[in-house]
Amino acid sequence: MRAWSAPDVPPLPVRAPEVRVHDSATGGLVELVPPSGVARMYVCGITPYDATHLGHAATYVAFDLLNRAWRGAGHDVRYVQNVTDVDDPLLERATATGEDWVELAERETELFRTDMEALRVLPPSAYVGAVEAIPLVVTMIEQLQKAGAVYPVGRDLYFSVTADDTFGSVSGWDRDQMLAIFAERGGDPDRPGKRDPLDCLLWQGEDLEARPDDPAWDSSLGRGRPGWHIECSAIARDHLGAGLDVQGGGSDLVFPHHEMSASEAQVAEPDVRFARAYVHAGMVALDGEKMSKSKGNLELVSRLRGQGVDPMAIRLALLGHHYRSDWEWTAADLAGAVDLLGRLREAVAAPTGAEAGPVIEAVHRALATDLDAPAALAVLRDWADSTLAGAGDEAGAGKVVADLADAALGLRL
Repeated sequence: MRAWSAPDVPPLPVRAPEVRVHDSATGGLVELVPPSGVARMYVCGITPYDATHLGHAATYVAFDLLNRAWRGAGHDVRYVQNVTDVDDPLLERATATGEDWVELAERETELFRTDMEALRVLPPSAYVGAVEAIPLVVTMIEQLQKAGAVYPVGRDLYFSVTADDTFGSVSGWDRDQMLAIFAERGGDPDRPGKRDPLDCLLWQGEDLEARPDDPAWDSSLGRGRPGWHIECSAIARDHLGAGLDVQGGGSDLVFPHHEMSASEAQVAEPDVRFARAYVHAGMVALDGEKMSKSKGNLELVSRLRGQGVDPMAIRLALLGHHYRSDWEWTAADLAGAVDLLGRLREAVAAPTGAEAGPVIEAVHRALATDLDAPAALAVLRDWADSTLAGAGDEAGAGKVVADLADAALGLRL
């Protein structure tokens, strides 16, 4: 699948420090120096049945910061993202609107691409749809079958979580916590015939009798389509190999999605931990509740762009909140970002400015410490205030700071 166009990233005169991020599995900071020499990151992508909302955008901007921090520290990055372009919510939306599900998925995926381009998010090295990954999924399920971790319930195939001794290590949740949330996040704990309520779906074939028009593919597993968790596990292992540096996504993916994906990978390849770190972005709310397609309480990137909002103001508003925090989008966020963007642009356009060297060092230090974009923005704000107050006479400082903002924060000033 085609990704989106990459923005030009200016080179910087100094190398950034190695980045440390919060690992959900251990609850602490982990320094991410890639042992292979290439940083490998997998971030879970969209299910394309609606437009990109600001919760999505905040997540992908967060991992864009990590991508840029790695590059600033001198590492090559291989970044993979999926698109769940066949799934029940997508099919249900297509049925409700009378639209072909393939056309719906393609249209919303293209809108996502244009939103990411506008926000200057670096594209993934591989952008992989679930449909094109079906052969990978089938191969991985066959591996799990050989390991004795798969069993049928009717025409469906399930993964047995007890096959993985490390199950639960990603989230750190106990069984009661898992059971309380499993059904809310796509699980089916009460299905008759399952060996364990937490076992998850690998291959869906049972619904074909009730919904014969649903898309399905012939395979050694029978006619059907992939479950959600195995999709990401199979794509990540094929494109990045086991032992990748970061598995990322929103904090609502910690369980069951990342827990299940990791367990499936662990059983398929027992000697290698699926990821060195599990990194999760916080949730963005609107009107007191997490932004959600199902609830409809969304602020869309494309809608703001259509209203004439500068995409850099949108990105700046997102960067104003630490990536791991839960926060609520307000008009004041955007107004403040528009004002700051104007001041930064005015300052970098000045023929002389406050000294740029300490700004580079402080911004890099902030981002190397768990991607602290708010602290980095505070440094830029202070520099702009000093420059606009006439407190510096360094020629070309504005160009240096503008390149820094672009390379490290993705902000075109």
